[in-house]
Amino acid sequence: MVSLVAAARTLPMMSPRRVVTVFQAENMLTPKRESDAAARAVDELLALIDAPDPQTTLVLVSAPLDKRTKVFKALGKGATVVECGAPEDVAAAVRWVKTKLEASGVDIDPTGARAMAVLAGFPERPRNDGKTGNVKRLRGEIDRLLLYTLGQKRITLDDVKEVAGPAALQDDWAMTNAIESGQAGEALRQLGLIFDAGAVPEKVLGQLAWLVRSKFPAIAPGEVAGAVEAVFRTDQDLKRSAGDPRVLLERLIVELCAGKRARAGVSRRW
Repeated sequence: MVSLVAAARTLPMMSPRRVVTVFQAENMLTPKRESDAAARAVDELLALIDAPDPQTTLVLVSAPLDKRTKVFKALGKGATVVECGAPEDVAAAVRWVKTKLEASGVDIDPTGARAMAVLAGFPERPRNDGKTGNVKRLRGEIDRLLLYTLGQKRITLDDVKEVAGPAALQDDWAMTNAIESGQAGEALRQLGLIFDAGAVPEKVLGQLAWLVRSKFPAIAPGEVAGAVEAVFRTDQDLKRSAGDPRVLLERLIVELCAGKRARAGVSRRW
């Protein structure tokens, strides 16, 4: 939040106006943890909304927000709120998925796109009560797919099955078990389920740090130093808010799974 306010207060260079865009702003506007630091950050944002810099345009791209919060009420008074809507059914969600992936230069099999829409809870037809699927989860699935299929021009149904999954988390240690087996897709899928269940990023990082500290010396001794460095870097990035926590942890998982290490015979922690 501090870096956002600083960017919004910075004078434009070689241009009459500075444009600052924040994607997935809901993570910043509605922090999951209550603390003095989070409260101060919100106050700084409210001050910015109340007295914006006349030479800066701030664009916040966010999932739906709780309209009862101070931040939303302040945005309603001091900003222009544009509601873009969301897919109402499976067919609309499929089109949404294809459009998002095409923007990244990637195509997807129709069956794969439909599977993603169904798993995200979109109904076959628009509901009379206005309820729809989970767009935030769908966006997260797209991010994981792009990471998992890096370099591919087409995503298949099999790719979707590897990464996407049902809403229920079956095993608290399924993510670390998948990393031990070098199964990046399954590990990313389990991370998504953990986040969907409301896990705190620092707790997830602690679980990954335990894996590196306790298991890697036996299953991948030549990779311990690199794994420890990756965990340390992720910890620093989380503390500095150097990226979306989910994306930072996804990157760490891919690094830990690199090389499809052979981890046969490693026992599960209960």
